[in-house]
Parts: sequence; C-alpha cells; structure tokens
Amino acid sequence: MYGGRGGIATGGTRAAALALGAALLVAGCSGGDKGGAQDETGAAGITQRPAGTSPFWVNPDGTAARQVAGYEKAGKQAEADKVREIAEQPVAEWVGAERPEQEARGFTGAAAKAGRTALLVLYNIPHRDCGQYSRGGAADGNAYRAWTDAVARGIGDRPATVVLEPDAVLHLVDGCTPGEYHEERYDLLKDAVTKLTALKNTKVYLDAGNAGWGNPDQIFEPLKWAGIDRADGFAVNVSNFYGTDESVAYGRKLSAKVGRKHFVVDTSRNGNGPYTEGDPGERWCNPPGRALGETPTTKTADPLVDAYLWVKRPGESDGECKGGPKAGQWWPAYALALAEASPS
Repeated sequence: MYGGRGGIATGGTRAAALALGAALLVAGCSGGDKGGAQDETGAAGITQRPAGTSPFWVNPDGTAARQVAGYEKAGKQAEADKVREIAEQPVAEWVGAERPEQEARGFTGAAAKAGRTALLVLYNIPHRDCGQYSRGGAADGNAYRAWTDAVARGIGDRPATVVLEPDAVLHLVDGCTPGEYHEERYDLLKDAVTKLTALKNTKVYLDAGNAGWGNPDQIFEPLKWAGIDRADGFAVNVSNFYGTDESVAYGRKLSAKVGRKHFVVDTSRNGNGPYTEGDPGERWCNPPGRALGETPTTKTADPLVDAYLWVKRPGESDGECKGGPKAGQWWPAYALALAEASPS
C-alpha cells in the first residue's frame, strides 16, 4: 500500500510558492507587509498563535488566508469564517525545486521576524512517489545534494523544523521504488539529515509512514540506514488521515526500535479518521467526509510526541481524483468541507 501523499505541487503549480518565498525574503530584510511579524497581518487579519502553545509560524498571506479575504470581499461571511479555521493555524511550507535557497530564506526569515519557528517540508528526492500523482523530484543524486545544500544555506541559523522526504523510506520498504535506486536514496537521506542537523537551530524529522500501511518491524532498520540516529526524530501520518491515538501508538512502537527517538504527528486532516469506502488503493486521495484534526501544538499528551503539526496543507488536493485538481493545488471546496466537518 502506498503512503498516499500527492501533497505537493509539481512543475508550474509551484509558481505561487516561489513568488511568495521571494516576497517573504524581501519583507524579512526590509520590514515589508509580508514579513509575518507579530504586529503585521495579511489581507484577512491573520496573526500569530500564542508562542507558548504553538511556536510555529503562521503565514498571514497563505493560500487559506487569501481565500478568507476573497470570501469576505464576495460577502460570503459564513464560508470565510470556516476557512479562517485553517488560515489561523501554522501549516508547513513545502520548499520547491527551483529556488530552494530563496524560499527557505524567505520563510525562515519571516518566521524569525515574528519570533516563531518555520515548519518546512523537503520533498524532492529523485524518483519521487513512484510515478504517482506527485511524481518527479531532483534529476539525480548530485542535483538533490545541490538542492539540499541550497536549502541549508537558506535556513542558516534561523529556527526551523524540517520534515524530511515524505514516503521516501516507505517506498523503499514496500517495493514501490526499484531496487537499483535504494542504495543511493539511503545515502541521500543520510546526507540530508547530516547537513540539516548541523545547522544551529534546525530540527529534522525523517518521515516514517503511518499507522495503516504496515508495522514498525518493517521500517525501523531502513530508518537506521537513512540516518534516523542523526535526526531529531521521525514524522508519522504525513498527508494521511489516521487518528491521533493510533498514530501515537504506531509512533511509540517504532520509537522503541530506534533508540526511543521522539516523533511528530500530522493531524491536519485526521479529525474523522481514515476513509474506508471506495477503491482501497485510492482511499487516501481526496477522501470525502474528512475533518481537520488537533491544531498544531507542542503541548501533547505524550512525552515522546514533540508536536502535533499540520504538515499537509488542508485544502490542497492530493491529486487528480474524486474531482480534485493536480496534487498540491488549492481546492476551495475541499478546504471548506474539511472545516465544516470539524467541531467548532
């Protein structure tokens, strides 16, 4: 079973993020209106969450925030109020392939100016997603190393939490990635972990699958080969829908096999748990009836869980299924449905 991501835009669909990263870079240096400082807001009046509960940066001009502003301008206040539940939360920024240094510097600079930590996802491993909805990635190993070097330069000494390569290890374990690429991928992941954890204020969590694909006995040794011993921990349930309790249970079992490493849980869309109808091979792709999960926080109920995070950006498509647009593109109707299905 595939991990079911489809959570990042590819090719031209990254244009908006590239432009935003560049704008944030300028703002972070000049005090412009997109810098994300505590006394600055975007068009929808989005501000930062209390640092004691959620130290992660809220992008005041993110896609959800712009959707809120659009609904308000159109007089659709009920819709605006629901999507605001997404816009007010810190969600991960997925660093693009074309200008990684500029994007990483822009996001971390804006976050640092606001006194917060940037949450970044690196998703550019060669042969990514086994040719599925989010296929692509760096052209080869050398290109990937150059890309992660650029990301590291962009982050510098500013605070960042990085979720590293959703599905990359999982797809080595489940046989989706051809065997001739395995050794190189382990080397690339280990290299990325090493260079990112060497940064002064960066934490790195290596993706480790979810509660529904298999069991920890299948992945703990591959995680070691990928450098989990050098990472701050691992991430579970990225872009998936498994409930927080079962995700934590999965994470605890895995933690016991990898030196009691801590972990983070993606709770962005797990409020109603996984979808159980339709084609089992695509239950992860834009399933109906899902809901937002616990809001991002470092105050969790388990000492091994460093944070609940919104790694997948709620409202962005998993791929061209069930009427959705391309992977990573904003889908207003789906965003609204997630918010409406969630407890107020």
